[in-house]
Amino acid sequence: MTFHVLTLFPEMIEEVVNTSIIGRAVKAGHIAVETVNIRDFSDRGNGRVDDYPYGGGAGMVMQPGPIDRACRKAMETAAPGTRVIYTSPQGRVFDQAMARELAAEEDLIILCGHYEGVDERIIEKIVTDEVSIGDYVLTGGELPALVMIDAIARMAPGVLKNEESGVEESFSDGLLEYPQYTRPPEYEGRKVPDILLSGDHEKVKAWRRERSLERTLKKRPDLLKNR
Repeated sequence: MTFHVLTLFPEMIEEVVNTSIIGRAVKAGHIAVETVNIRDFSDRGNGRVDDYPYGGGAGMVMQPGPIDRACRKAMETAAPGTRVIYTSPQGRVFDQAMARELAAEEDLIILCGHYEGVDERIIEKIVTDEVSIGDYVLTGGELPALVMIDAIARMAPGVLKNEESGVEESFSDGLLEYPQYTRPPEYEGRKVPDILLSGDHEKVKAWRRERSLERTLKKRPDLLKNR
């Protein structure tokens, strides 16, 4: 799949997506991340894409024209009907279920806002989904975009070396993940649970399920309300 990111700071996106697991996936061709610099579509000759808000108030607002032209540029290579996501604190809260939903798309366009936001008219015209990563305010939409790219891309075929590692983890089935252990079998008097060393896969599976439920009840009981 391909992510098309409309941004004022393409270097923020490029620096991150070219490292670690996502960077490896990009190099291998499993996913692609393309940035479109909104400043390149300014019609003011100085790269400015913001202006004072009508009605007064603090801060600046991103103009609709440059965003519209940047989106049209992304649409040149995106599939017809591609969803356009605007990173906004007013949107639906991003979670694992949404990541799984979006991972089924061939292309995604992500609009990163800045300042006091973007002109409402461009939201009405091009945005299909407003998405928030939490109830707090950031300086721009690049970090939310990166969070979404990471969570979505890791479900694309070939991105994770062990295909199972994308299945049995926190939130994959609405629960927190069970405790994990590795070598050595004992560290400073703390031992790995005997059942994990038993070789009995069915018992290990049952133990992990119990620990997931136990951990979720203790740390995130809100996740159990619909179960």
